[in-house]
Formats: sequence, C-alpha cells, structure tokens
Amino acid sequence: MYLIMNFITKLLLVAEKNAILVACNRLSKITHFAAITKEMLVEDLVRLFRDNVWKPYGLLESVIFDKILQLAVKLTKKLNKMLGIEIRLLTFFYLQTNR
Repeated sequence: MYLIMNFITKLLLVAEKNAILVACNRLSKITHFAAITKEMLVEDLVRLFRDNVWKPYGLLESVIFDKILQLAVKLTKKLNKMLGIEIRLLTFFYLQTNR
C-alpha cells in the first residue's frame, strides 16, 4: 500500500480538536480522516495511525509526507517499536546485520 499523509491545520476549535490527519491510499483512493489537535504527541499519532490505517491494510510499502520529514521519521520509529519490529541499519563498514 502506498500512502500519502498530510495535515489540515488552522481550523476552528471543535470538540477540542483543531486539525485533521488525512491518510490517502494512492492505489485505491480510499481516504481516512481523523480529528486531532496540533499539540498531539507522536505516540498518540502513532496509536491513531495504527488503529485506523495499519490494522485494516497491514504494513505499508511507502509513506509520503510532503513537508515534515522529522515527523515521518519519528512516526516510523514509534510505529516499528509499537509493532515490535526491530530496526537494523546497514552500513558499508558493518555488513553483519543479520545477527
């Protein structure tokens, strides 16, 4: 699944929510909307993502963020930790990552 994620911000405050997380599947064009606050913690965003997007579709092949690269990295790390996926980075000088 190829996913595009974006935030709609600067909205009027409705039921303590002032932003919307938009996640759109590029292939099927199915779009998920979730009301959030701009001050929401990364852990809360990951939990929201896990419950609304990951559970129905499974592991993603690609996620596109148009502006916030640091948030994409944090979300990916927290999601992997929450799902129990161990990250092993491959470097040129240390190729024994399969241990």
